[in-house]
Amino acid sequence: MEIASCIDHTLLKPEATEDDIIKLCAEADEHSFAAVCVNPCRVPVAVKALANSDVKVCCVTGFPFGATSTFAKLQETRWCLENGADEIDTVMNIGEAKAGNWDYIENELREIADLAHGNNAILKVIFENCLLDSAEIAAACGAAVRAGVDFVKTSTGFSGGGATLEDVSLMSKAVSGACGVKAAGGVRKAANAIAMIEAGATRIGTSAGVLIISGGTSSGGY
Repeated sequence: MEIASCIDHTLLKPEATEDDIIKLCAEADEHSFAAVCVNPCRVPVAVKALANSDVKVCCVTGFPFGATSTFAKLQETRWCLENGADEIDTVMNIGEAKAGNWDYIENELREIADLAHGNNAILKVIFENCLLDSAEIAAACGAAVRAGVDFVKTSTGFSGGGATLEDVSLMSKAVSGACGVKAAGGVRKAANAIAMIEAGATRIGTSAGVLIISGGTSSGGY
């Protein structure tokens, strides 16, 4: 599998400027990455920059904590879709997951998935695995699959840990092909990206996409 076609080229730092996003999009187009992943306010910039490209525009919602209301997530998602986003990465309500309220998780994700699919977009759900145990990760996968999401995703990249091979393997087995798996957070080397794909990842979220495909390394970032 070509690594480039699996990469969501990502820039979610709060200090990112419009020029930074335009550069991100140019890099993604040059290297034929799957998507760029940006904050909601940068969706119009990315859509314009990639108007003549096959690269998709992905944005995050409920980011980075997942603790906003379902209503707020839906409104944010709707705005991003209306402004041209092709993919949505929404953060699961982690507190409800820790409490075992899987009906809440499933119902919220179903509403967001229905909204995304009704606008010909896909939905990825971010778990923040560093805050969950293995049983919670597996249960979250089950709720996400029942809700009809398109991908489950390891991390925001903004908490205490990122993607691990063990978690990617667990998620891949838990969804059993019903949806994709996105590894994000700390994937900065080609060898690491390849290992994630071999463990079951079908997308890689990283700010180091250019370095990864060129054989370089990055010491920090998403």
